[in-house]
Amino acid sequence: MRRSERQGKGGVFVVAEIRNGRTHSCTYELTSKARELADSRGTSVTVVVLRAPAADEPRELFLYGADEVLLVEDRRLASLDALVQARIVARLIEEGDPEIVLAPATTTGRTVLPAVAALVETGLTADCTGLSIDDETGLLLQTRPAIGGNVMATIKTPDHLPQMATVRPKTFPVAPPRERPGRIERPRLDEALFASSVVCLSDEVVAGDETNIQDLDVVVSGGKGLKRPEGFALIRELARLLDGGVGASRPTVEAKWMAYPHQVGLSGKVVAPRVYIAAGISGAVQHLAGMQTAETIIAINKDPEAPIFRVADVALCGDLYDIVPRLIEALDRERGKLHD
Repeated sequence: MRRSERQGKGGVFVVAEIRNGRTHSCTYELTSKARELADSRGTSVTVVVLRAPAADEPRELFLYGADEVLLVEDRRLASLDALVQARIVARLIEEGDPEIVLAPATTTGRTVLPAVAALVETGLTADCTGLSIDDETGLLLQTRPAIGGNVMATIKTPDHLPQMATVRPKTFPVAPPRERPGRIERPRLDEALFASSVVCLSDEVVAGDETNIQDLDVVVSGGKGLKRPEGFALIRELARLLDGGVGASRPTVEAKWMAYPHQVGLSGKVVAPRVYIAAGISGAVQHLAGMQTAETIIAINKDPEAPIFRVADVALCGDLYDIVPRLIEALDRERGKLHD
């Protein structure tokens, strides 16, 4: 709705990501960021939790910055019904009058939040890589890659409230847990909000055959600088020796050198490992948005002007087919010493 019809006194809302009945870690990331935004505005953080009934209360959210948790439990929330969840979140927004609403850019967030934005008549910026408060206007600055990842756009919502955005998991760090007071409220909702035409016939978790690279401490990624798909054999071997996983740039995935689950970047996965190695990747904006929060970035590229070097902690300028085999040889040698 237009700002003239709302006051935004309800602070910052975060819509929690619930998987298999548990609060997912991306919710803690976003709650930590919400705390930072709320502090700069002198306001509060409320986390909205929609889930099936459970024995435990989500009090761990207070450790990461929440002041209040709005807990809605109903057996009908066990599976995703986007319209039902959107109606509930929209009702809580109408009652709570938040200034900002955030959600992870997951399957749930991308499905539910657009419907919420339509119901409360405001805008939504998807897949943000940066959030901050404008010192002069107090508006939420929502930054995301645009035009195919070639530029970074900063978007404002000056005329409507709430300001809404989704954020890719692993974009922001989780704040160190800190004891703080908080309250859990269980809102009473109209039964009509739960009306649904969706019938869930089955709900299964399909296991993949490879580890999710978002969960790893080390990710080694290859780009078109490999020149041929067989080059990923070197990337896999280096990743194996480092107990890490294999990532890939968008061009290599589009060329079908690697499968989509390995793609790092705004159009793939955002990773934040302890060590990220980029071999033969120039550093397009959309790729940098997917890995620049890694603790240590090691870039290997023969072009000294490659954009990847601007964010690298260690820059190795040279032919990856010379550098990577030498790294593998050195790691093999060190491993051999450990087993002697």
